[in-house]
Amino acid sequence: MVFLVHHLLADTARRVPDKTALIAGSNRRSFADLDRDSDAVAGTLRRMGVRRGDRVAIMLENSVEYVTAFFGTMKAGAVYVPVNPSTKADKLAYILNDCAVTALVAPVALARTVLPALDNAPSVQGTLWVGPAVPDGAGAAASYAEAVAAPAPAPEVFGLIDEDLAAILYTSGTTGKPKGVMLTHANLVATARSIASYLGNTPDDVVMCVLPLTFGYGLSQVTTSALVGFTLVIERSFAYPADTLKRMVEHRVTGLPGVPTLFATLLQMEAAKTADLSCLRYLTNAAAPLPTAHLKRVVELFPQATFHSMYGMTECSTRICTLDPARLHDKTASVGTAIPNCEAYVVDDDGNRAAPGVVGELVVRGANVMRGYWGRPEETAKRVRDGLLHTGDLFKADEEGFLYFVARKDDVFKCRGEKVSPKEVEGVLCELAEVAEAAVIGVPDPADGMAVKAFLVPREGAEINEAAVRQHCRARLESHLVPKFFEIRAELPKTESGKLKRSDLAESA
Repeated sequence: MVFLVHHLLADTARRVPDKTALIAGSNRRSFADLDRDSDAVAGTLRRMGVRRGDRVAIMLENSVEYVTAFFGTMKAGAVYVPVNPSTKADKLAYILNDCAVTALVAPVALARTVLPALDNAPSVQGTLWVGPAVPDGAGAAASYAEAVAAPAPAPEVFGLIDEDLAAILYTSGTTGKPKGVMLTHANLVATARSIASYLGNTPDDVVMCVLPLTFGYGLSQVTTSALVGFTLVIERSFAYPADTLKRMVEHRVTGLPGVPTLFATLLQMEAAKTADLSCLRYLTNAAAPLPTAHLKRVVELFPQATFHSMYGMTECSTRICTLDPARLHDKTASVGTAIPNCEAYVVDDDGNRAAPGVVGELVVRGANVMRGYWGRPEETAKRVRDGLLHTGDLFKADEEGFLYFVARKDDVFKCRGEKVSPKEVEGVLCELAEVAEAAVIGVPDPADGMAVKAFLVPREGAEINEAAVRQHCRARLESHLVPKFFEIRAELPKTESGKLKRSDLAESA
């Protein structure tokens, strides 16, 4: 039986039509509401000229409208392209042109950004505007509110199969132009099933999502919710953590997916220590490794919840590995083993499986691996070879096959002729109670060639003593790993998905 992404929603809407699917502030939508509204959006997109296989870009904050437009795009037989609403006009135009977007879903509030981009994107035939008034601009224009208020047309059948393209997710683009990662319906559905399996999701779960839905990690909360039938509470961001914490208590949240910055913030909040979150069943971390010291504190803060350390990348539908919480005590620094229906292992420079303890590149094969990069066959061929996706990340495995992230290949540098993995140094820095976050890069140095520089973000109300930090590092690290330079910052530069932007640190160092 062919099972496409939007079938997840339609199937659950048939089973539990009145069950609450989404909560966004005071706005609640049942699975039946979401199914009907997305049918209506699909009809509007079709009237705008969207046809099977066309690309539809969605440029919205986390909202009910976002989720509705996502499923509506799928029901129109089209391909979903997320665009972060903070994207500037020139980058928006680049994305619209790169994959020849046919229709755009955007907020009226961003018209000043959107309209100039549309002037330079001839493929866009229409815009579905979310907001009080539809602005004049290029191409056809329609109101989201009017679309969902109209009678929903009968769903159309396009003859799609699960190997057809479902989404193009553009990478963060920390260097160079962002690339469009092509994911199929099979990729997204298989990943949702894997996630639900290892998290043990049930219809009784209530999951809080503060992650941007334009980010694959956030989007997987939507697909998994539609598959299982649990309630998803969506926040626009984690900009007001105290308010988010209150809503977690109010809605009796059972699951919290996060990134290191989110958990670093929670660890600084007194309210997190007293809030009644006995309902919290699990937490997950991805996007970047959580420092071991922070992980231990999070587990102490939420002792009733299981913690799932995970690793993934956009090119693998955002998920590759997960650590069984039962092994957290003896495999604390590991990201675990491959998710169901996926194989991941370490290879040496010759492409052979590396022995336990030997650092090499992680390669992946499975139902989660992308089709390739949109319009970039040469770059696809470099990344996917002989059926294996080469992650570009350095890993090692232990005797039991548990995987350990070492560094991005591009992040490793040499100091005094010895290799430096920033993650190793950052982990030691984060052991200090006064350090909320840490980042390490190499900077040119006449004596050492490259010297270790550490950027530190102090915990709220704390002061960092450079001499004490240096002494701590000397006691825990080899001499070439001890930072030579320190810089205190209020925050670290991050990508839209929460990953550290080391290139920005290097430029400012």
